[in-house]
Amino acid sequence: MSKILSYKVIFEPAEEGGFTAYVPSLPGCISEGDTYEEAMKNIKEAISGWIEVSKKFGDEIPPSDVIIDTVAVSV
Repeated sequence: MSKILSYKVIFEPAEEGGFTAYVPSLPGCISEGDTYEEAMKNIKEAISGWIEVSKKFGDEIPPSDVIIDTVAVSV
């Protein structure tokens, strides 16, 4: 039986177009795509691959412990 894990993902517009996506809770888990939708699809695959490799080596799968919030500053 599989369980569902949820991770916070950061999507940043790339200078050359498209998006870069990374998962702060999973070091080195990064992907990209020409569109947001493609970047989302690719990062889901990257997360699954990251977890699969970690399980294979007996490593602990970290939780998504990142807090994301918006900070307003006066300029």
